[in-house]
Amino acid sequence: MRGLRRTLPDKRTVITIYCRVHKTINGSVLAVCDKELAGKTLRDGEIEFFVSEKFYRGTEISEKQLRKKLKSFDNINLVGSKAVKIAVEEKLVGEKSILFIQKKPHVQIFVV
Repeated sequence: MRGLRRTLPDKRTVITIYCRVHKTINGSVLAVCDKELAGKTLRDGEIEFFVSEKFYRGTEISEKQLRKKLKSFDNINLVGSKAVKIAVEEKLVGEKSILFIQKKPHVQIFVV
């Protein structure tokens, strides 16, 4: 048809990470997970980890936004290859500190 065009989304701009801030008496916790893991249960031997949508599902953010946010929190909980990879690239966590559950990386960062 003449005059009709369809624009396909650029895969680089597709948002695939959830981010939620929880306020506590002792400060704030940044909870981050890869979008496809929200609501799933990861199992590995005796470990069972539920990626709770209530805890992780908040705002959908881009990689760039996450990189900026990670620098402003002292208590961070990350699940998923995309989220954890960004924390490693930002030098907030080392490869040896990553726990794998059902081949999915999980890391908690606490700055004391």
